[in-house]
Amino acid sequence: MKIVDEFKEFAVKGNMIDMAIGIVIGAAFGSVVQSLVRDIVMPPFGRVLGGMDFSNLFINLSPGSYSSLAAAKTAGAATINYGQFLNTIISFLIVAWALFMIVKLMNKLKRQPPAAEPNTKSCPQCQSIVNIKAVRCPFCTSQI
Repeated sequence: MKIVDEFKEFAVKGNMIDMAIGIVIGAAFGSVVQSLVRDIVMPPFGRVLGGMDFSNLFINLSPGSYSSLAAAKTAGAATINYGQFLNTIISFLIVAWALFMIVKLMNKLKRQPPAAEPNTKSCPQCQSIVNIKAVRCPFCTSQI
């Protein structure tokens, strides 16, 4: 088989297309969750903690003092942005929880395959497992 044909077969398989769609939806979902954390969750959380803006929490490693992270970045100061890191952790936890709930829901909605018909039974005399169509046990020769 030519390499082009092999690649075509690989790229057009259903699993590959499903994965590509999942990646695109995941990226869009990530943007929604970032906005949820940044614009909805963190402002009230910061308000409860005394009006604190997590995205503005940083440690300045350069000489000088800066009132905000934006001012420090504009001045080119080296900073450790632990507030943004906290926002990222909270975003991750929300995404992980949402994906967990989606997978859990999908598992509930997934059709279960029908139970297979039994093809064996127990001999009432010796309790050996025999074919369901057997009329005599091959082990103890009793009639089933």
